Amino acid sequence: MSLHREKTLRTDAWHTGQPLELNFPDHWDVQVLWPAPLPALTDEQIADRLDRPAGRPLIPEMCHGTSRPLVIVDDLNRPTPAARLLPLLLERFRKAGIPAGKVTILIATGTHGAPQPCSIEKKVGLEAASGCRVLIHDAKRNCAHIGRTLSGTPVLVNKAVLDSDFVIGIGGVYPNYTAGFGGGSKLALGVLGFRSIKTLHFRFKGSGWGREKNQPLRTELDEIARMIRLNTIISLHINADCEIVRATYGNHFSYYDDEVAFARKFFSAPIPEGADVVISNAYPSDLSLTAVLQKGTAPLQYAAAHASRIVIACCSDGVGDHGLFPVIKTPCLAAVQFMRRLSVMKPYEFVQAITRRLERRSPSKSTETRNPIWLYRPLMRFEDLPTNIPGYRVLDSWSDVLAAIDREQGTGKRLKVFLYPCAPLQSLTQTGTRLPGRDARELQPPVMTY
Repeated sequence: MSLHREKTLRTDAWHTGQPLELNFPDHWDVQVLWPAPLPALTDEQIADRLDRPAGRPLIPEMCHGTSRPLVIVDDLNRPTPAARLLPLLLERFRKAGIPAGKVTILIATGTHGAPQPCSIEKKVGLEAASGCRVLIHDAKRNCAHIGRTLSGTPVLVNKAVLDSDFVIGIGGVYPNYTAGFGGGSKLALGVLGFRSIKTLHFRFKGSGWGREKNQPLRTELDEIARMIRLNTIISLHINADCEIVRATYGNHFSYYDDEVAFARKFFSAPIPEGADVVISNAYPSDLSLTAVLQKGTAPLQYAAAHASRIVIACCSDGVGDHGLFPVIKTPCLAAVQFMRRLSVMKPYEFVQAITRRLERRSPSKSTETRNPIWLYRPLMRFEDLPTNIPGYRVLDSWSDVLAAIDREQGTGKRLKVFLYPCAPLQSLTQTGTRLPGRDARELQPPVMTY
């Protein structure tokens, strides 16, 4: 097999972030779908964005008269480089007379597992980690009930939010399945209690990857954000090297649609129509298997039945954890999920759900079979992954991956290859006809994100 080395990606988010060079066979026609090139912002440029708020006063003015500010930061499953922002934010708190020791930083984990202690400093930076009070949200502890939304969702929130007298968030705007795009009001979901998160996931239909517009779930999240006083957010966009390329501070209710439009414009990529091989690099959300399956495989769901599928991910923290949608299924999980869904439905919603299920039911099972997804781990220096990941095969050798593709596609056959170098950041667009027999629901992975 003739190989040439020409494609350089990145891998191992939150650890080395090192370049990854991949060799491809000469008979592979590889199309690398990079996002539009955008220059990284300097610290001075980021500071300038903080001093040009959208629909809010300057941060020192907002904090005047307060003494217990709280900063909600998305967790390590999101690649948001909060460490770049927090020194600038702390400087503005000091201008308002608030020292770092009075500032609480709440890492919004939702139902994800807690980050490793060594990772906290990577997320928030040395100054914040050593000088501020840093808390890790636990959806099953220290949450208080503050009421219900107009539609009846119970709102339980971390008590640290209630104890503060000023709330501000830092979050990235990336595509996801639950709300279409993260950031904005969705940041509130990460500090809610388990019952609230369960209700939002099981009662409201997910938007689909990058399909945020006019969704009931987003309306619900907006209402919850206002209830917990999360009215001010610093929103970030990053490039394929995790560098900040856009920062917006202010009233996210007024500017969030512009941030989604920016993400769609500069990070859009076509679905892999006609591809024989689809490669999805899960960087910069390749910290754990849970994050990879939730955020790094969207292009693979659009691959045709005959196509070979590869996801690249180090999974440095091993399997990871999601309290609602675990990657490794237990025998009783289906029954538990059914009861959870039933518990959050009103009677008429339950009847509608059963009706929809019966209407969608096909008279005969599909006989379509698909190739497994090959999970390539470039660096085997961390926790082992389980061998029973449904639909996946784990390999630590790129040559073994290429050999597997040869077995699936045939040796020496010219192949059309789509490579998504930073799939978690990329919003997929359909440029041609839809894949036969597949709709947006069927294209979603079997797990959801908070």
